[in-house]
Amino acid sequence: MSPKPDPSVISNIATPDFARLPDPARLFARRAARLRALSSDARLGPYLRFLADLSEMLAGLAAELAPPAGVDAATIARNRSVRMPPIDRAALIRSDDMAAIWTAVLDRAGGLAMPDPARAALEALRSAPEADRQALLAELAADRVPEGFAAPAAFAAAALQLAASRLAATLDPAQLVPIRTGICPSCGGLPQASIVTATIQLDGARYAACACCSTQWNEVRVKCLCCGSTKGIGYRAIEGAAEEAAIRAEICNECDSWVKILYQNRDARLEPFADDIASLGLDALMRDTEWRRGGFNPFLVGY
Repeated sequence: MSPKPDPSVISNIATPDFARLPDPARLFARRAARLRALSSDARLGPYLRFLADLSEMLAGLAAELAPPAGVDAATIARNRSVRMPPIDRAALIRSDDMAAIWTAVLDRAGGLAMPDPARAALEALRSAPEADRQALLAELAADRVPEGFAAPAAFAAAALQLAASRLAATLDPAQLVPIRTGICPSCGGLPQASIVTATIQLDGARYAACACCSTQWNEVRVKCLCCGSTKGIGYRAIEGAAEEAAIRAEICNECDSWVKILYQNRDARLEPFADDIASLGLDALMRDTEWRRGGFNPFLVGY
């Protein structure tokens, strides 16, 4: 269980693209399929099936809705010049597209199977004043979930993820620039995890996956996504699988944080969102250590 350096070696690969933008309809459909495949877990099964249904609903909305108005060229150029992301999440949550998605999610989610507490949270959101719903979206846009709001935050986060991924899909990846380590170049969000790719062209390249807009951006290996340090990096996994595990905790002894890293070159089925949630056992393992979770996933609050 002691921290060990990453044994994987990057070699003989093409220079990876800096950013990979989401295709929202495909993104949520693939996420739903992966969640459903993982839902045989007896303990997490009901929650994973609920999230699969929610993701399928988002995939349907992504396919139905007209594309949003993209970020204007002047804003992109200005933000690029000062190394800021083109998407302003504070503005996004007040946009017409966000309002339409918010309404659709609150309406259609009522048809999903869910436990009574989740349904009560949904009904509370439907009847809540607009200012209260905006306040919840603002917290999520700042990568926070207010204490005691885990259930309503799930619906709000779903709406925000759809709106953000749709807007990110309108960007030109060639116009994106690094902001700083561990910060999404599209919307400024935090990563939920990072993945090590398995494609022929990019075997072994590492991408961080944004928890908000689902943009993936290239980060060097063996580097903390929280503080940028390349010193004091180690890896932990569920006991008995540390060396060959497809999902590990990348720990940093410089800032005492950890973020999950998923090795698609060991298991091509891995999907950042779904497998972050399904690997809750790793969170349980790390909870009693000196390291704090650095990745953000609003659907893991309370677990």
